[in-house]
Amino acid sequence: MSELEQKSRTQFNKLQKRLRRNVGEAIADFNMIEANDKVMVCLSGGKDSYTMLDILLNLQKTAPIPFEIVAVNLDQKQPGFPEHVLPEYLQSIAVPYHIIENDTYSIVKRIIPEGKTTCSLCSRLRRGSLYSYAKANNITKIALGHHRDDIIETFFLNMFYAGKLKAMPPKLLSDDKQNIIIRPLAYCREKDINRFAAFKQFPIIPCNLCGSQENLQRVAMKKMLNGWDKQFPGRIETIFASLQNIAPSQMADTQLFDFAHLQRIPDYVAENSTDSDPGLDILQR
Repeated sequence: MSELEQKSRTQFNKLQKRLRRNVGEAIADFNMIEANDKVMVCLSGGKDSYTMLDILLNLQKTAPIPFEIVAVNLDQKQPGFPEHVLPEYLQSIAVPYHIIENDTYSIVKRIIPEGKTTCSLCSRLRRGSLYSYAKANNITKIALGHHRDDIIETFFLNMFYAGKLKAMPPKLLSDDKQNIIIRPLAYCREKDINRFAAFKQFPIIPCNLCGSQENLQRVAMKKMLNGWDKQFPGRIETIFASLQNIAPSQMADTQLFDFAHLQRIPDYVAENSTDSDPGLDILQR
């Protein structure tokens, strides 16, 4: 092995260990996978879901608890979709899998006018198909390939365009209360996933239901965050940490905190008391 090959192998090993550690920590922090779970890994053919499946399969070998993995892909019947790619790959790594065949492509094209964004409807139809399969096959957890960057981008999209402080939770009970969705890559950086997928040479299938249509608002968020990451190293980590360190009494949501019934407690003495209102610091300057 040449020096260059040795260096590349060393870099890959470090990257793989980091991703496995990140996934392991996310699973532990949110109790994503429990003993005897049957985990449906939703495989789209993109870099994120391939990486998620690879890491979960490796963690399964050393996990202190037993759990099953089944890879599931939804074939939406897009013209030109390479139907052979995923089955061939999944057979090559000997993982149980199932291909759901559901012509959501025709539905999307019939309902959404030409040139309009199809992502929202497409997502809802995919979700319905996956939920139905999960319910019919005793799936206990549905694993999606969203990573840390997706979560932060969604946070800013909701704040800028919907007026909500809302993101993608690493673990979620679906609205129908029948499914638990987990995001094992919640602590993983997209740039790490990109490098890992390139090293592994996964057979990537692009999403071309709508001609690789981009969500322009999400693209704008990604550019903004990438710019911050280059100009202010560590800022993205701090933003994600803030999503895990929320102080409801320091916000302004009357549904989340009962501001209306706050009462003084004149004789109360707190240990190591410090005023937590940052606005007072501003007034005192």
